[in-house]
Amino acid sequence: MGRSLARPSLADVLVGQGFLPKQAVEDALRRLNGVAAALGPALMGEGLLSEEQLARALAAQYGLPYDPLTDFRVDPHYYETISVKLMQRYPFVPIAERAGVLTIAISDPHNLLGLDELELLIGKPLDRVVSSKSAILAALERSEGSSQALRELEAEYRSVLVKEDERGEEVLTVDHAEDQSPAVKLLDSILLSAMQRRASDIHVEAADRATKVKFRVDGILIPAMEPLDIRLHAPLVSRLKVMSELDIAERRVPQDGSFRMRLDRKTVDFRVSILPSVFGESVVIRILDRESITAGVSALRLDRLGFNPEDLKRFRRAITRPYGMVLVTGPTGSGKTTTLYAAISEMNTLEDKLITIEDPVEYQLSGVVQIPVNEKKGLTFARGLRSILRHDPDKIMVGEIRDAETAQIAIQSALTGHLVLTTVHANNVFDVIGRFASMGIDSYNFLAALNCVLAQRLVRILCPSCRTPMKVDQALIEESGLDYEQYRDTPFYEGAGCQHCMGTGYRGRKCITEFLDLTDEIKEMILAERPLSEIRYRAVTDGMITLRQSALKKVLGGETSLREINRVTFSEEG
Repeated sequence: MGRSLARPSLADVLVGQGFLPKQAVEDALRRLNGVAAALGPALMGEGLLSEEQLARALAAQYGLPYDPLTDFRVDPHYYETISVKLMQRYPFVPIAERAGVLTIAISDPHNLLGLDELELLIGKPLDRVVSSKSAILAALERSEGSSQALRELEAEYRSVLVKEDERGEEVLTVDHAEDQSPAVKLLDSILLSAMQRRASDIHVEAADRATKVKFRVDGILIPAMEPLDIRLHAPLVSRLKVMSELDIAERRVPQDGSFRMRLDRKTVDFRVSILPSVFGESVVIRILDRESITAGVSALRLDRLGFNPEDLKRFRRAITRPYGMVLVTGPTGSGKTTTLYAAISEMNTLEDKLITIEDPVEYQLSGVVQIPVNEKKGLTFARGLRSILRHDPDKIMVGEIRDAETAQIAIQSALTGHLVLTTVHANNVFDVIGRFASMGIDSYNFLAALNCVLAQRLVRILCPSCRTPMKVDQALIEESGLDYEQYRDTPFYEGAGCQHCMGTGYRGRKCITEFLDLTDEIKEMILAERPLSEIRYRAVTDGMITLRQSALKKVLGGETSLREINRVTFSEEG
């Protein structure tokens, strides 16, 4: 044990390696009453230290090498001697073996007892390198190619349906493995596979002789598996109806329901919509993984969404104004709600009362009063918004403006000293004005209330593991509205497709934005009913970055491809 006495403390390493200023570390230790063991997790929880930085610091403290495990895969022959469960429990991954000594990557080098136990279980002396816990778990997830690993996982993944009794307490209903029908097993494996591939929706469609299952990943449909036998379709849909508590006998009218499942130690909500089609019922299941969303929301910051720096600065300024209306616009599924949630997370100070009215409330935010719309009981956006105003809010978020009544109350609230964040369906910044005019809203009041309009879309980001510079042909460059001579030698990137991105070449999405600040001059031009082209020209000379320019910046920065931005935005002629 002589070595450990001379080991520097984590606090000294963090300061010495320049991860954090001395003051920040001392403050954290004071908050923890000097309990040094809790320092790392506490700094991570407060967002002062990333998981990777902590792993690097621990490696330096223990004099061990650090390995980021980028794209690392476990060699399948290790699975023959070491169980996956053991790797997941610690967690660790075997990296290499030399002269009978096994090198493993771990995240907590201070757990000496655990390491002794591991040496006994594996029966070999161990050498250590340090990596972050999530990198180790990601490496394990990537490596589960061997059948033995999958069998073990399936045994752990026994899915459990969660129902609520009258008092709202969860009652678990377990389907025993022995009497599970093929439909039940099939559905479980579809749901699991969707979760592992980060799908947002599952589509089950009946065709002439087969059932097709597709996943929507990053906004694009991809086939989930080979087409299934059409005979499986009816039992599969019936199983879904049983889980969602819908009428099994009814096959000719649309039905909507939802169910909850506990998969791999976390509870996931699924919303189900069933439509009758020519060859049988067509099903779409929306996945609401609350826990990953909540983890995402706590880390939700506007700067992570992909805004360009100028728009980010302007949008942040708009949401800190004391009153007025901030409008976010775009088609369905363009990330409007996420942007508003990120804005609320940033504004959520203890001094302000924030109330939201949404349909439905997708993620719970702490410190915010959230009201779900309930059309059946007569709680519409308009009625809810009226009641909200009696609750003395400082900032209000209205999920969506669909009708003139909601629009009127939202505008009144913005004019009477509240900051109102809301969304409306329109294609770009200037369509919004026409959209409100078509609802019969008086443009003078509307413009007086409006601070800014943010239009946004989502573009898929190239997979970091397989993006490569490509020579783009002249036709595509010109089709994209670019000058071939100017962009001839520019490196454009494409995704080659690898197993990380399921062969799509893309992984994850970010938003592209168009931000219009309603300056007095622009308001006057709108009121004077100047042509839209003139107003747009004025806005661009004032420094507005259009959606297309915002998308091009992402292409030139190597984040996405020309084909992707052509899918999402029009090329601007002229």
